[in-house]
Amino acid sequence: MRGVVFDGRRVRVVDDLAVREPGPGEVLVAIAAAGLCHSDLSVVDGTIPFPVPVVLGHEGAGVVEAVGAGVTHVAPGDHVALSTLANCGTCPECDRGRPTMCRQAIGRPQRPFTLAGAEPVHQFAANSAFAERTVVRAVQAVRIPRDIPLESAALIGCGVLTGVGAVLNRARVRCGDSVVVIGTGGIGLNVLQGARLAGALRIVAVDANPAKAAMAREFGATDFLTSADAVRELLPTGADHVFECVGRVELIRQAVDLLDRHGQVILLGVPPAAAEASFRVSTLYLDKSILGCRYGSARPQHDIALYADLYRQGRLLLDELVTAVYPVEDFEKARTDARAGRVARAVLTF
Repeated sequence: MRGVVFDGRRVRVVDDLAVREPGPGEVLVAIAAAGLCHSDLSVVDGTIPFPVPVVLGHEGAGVVEAVGAGVTHVAPGDHVALSTLANCGTCPECDRGRPTMCRQAIGRPQRPFTLAGAEPVHQFAANSAFAERTVVRAVQAVRIPRDIPLESAALIGCGVLTGVGAVLNRARVRCGDSVVVIGTGGIGLNVLQGARLAGALRIVAVDANPAKAAMAREFGATDFLTSADAVRELLPTGADHVFECVGRVELIRQAVDLLDRHGQVILLGVPPAAAEASFRVSTLYLDKSILGCRYGSARPQHDIALYADLYRQGRLLLDELVTAVYPVEDFEKARTDARAGRVARAVLTF
């Protein structure tokens, strides 16, 4: 079968990839579509260290082909969106409803694939959606209605869960709050629509590319700026919530400086692993906070189903995120367009 493999030096589309059958508590999914996220690109450029060779991709949707023993919530033929959380479901964090903090779900890559019939290949983010078929834990497969296009449903599993979830689950934005979003790529756009869903009164999008203004407003921005330096003209006392969605330390500092009293910065961008940010400690004493956020603090079985319903009601945008669709053979073009910022989300199809 076909898949996108990174061997530590180059990325290539192969056709001699194989995946094992699902074991107990696992699901085999035929991938129909997968979003190209910057986290995939970060593995290639070394920003996110990961063992190789690896099948990339972690934002996918498809059709269940087979299930292992004990799996009852999905069956062959079901349409599913996939999450990256292979959480155990039984540890104290899972029991508290915080599966993103499950230690079984972090840093334990498996090798369910083989290349050329022999070489074991790692699975990225417990998912590897850039393959015609992948095996995931049952908890990662969330059944969705068949009337949701799979090209759109694929984006729920990362971009939507992370961006909308950061607003609703981590920041807990309230009706009437002010929100600043720095960076309007795939994650930033979902933060914008999360803020809209939460009822934020002023939603300021900041992106150096003025061509992104129209889409930012479509997703919920009330204002668009090409520099964070101008935010204070719109919000003289600062913002209640600032989301940094780029991953640059100088923007993290700027985000802290934009806070109003009791405000909070939520970090969603991914800088290099050893990067350090600085800020004046005295600026935090008025009940200000800097919050990390993993995967939108999501509960995927609950949240993916919720976002699917909001989409069907016309309240959550998915189709609009799919700005370009590429057959998997055109991965390199998709990668180039995504790197250049020419697409909000590139989607690969099989």
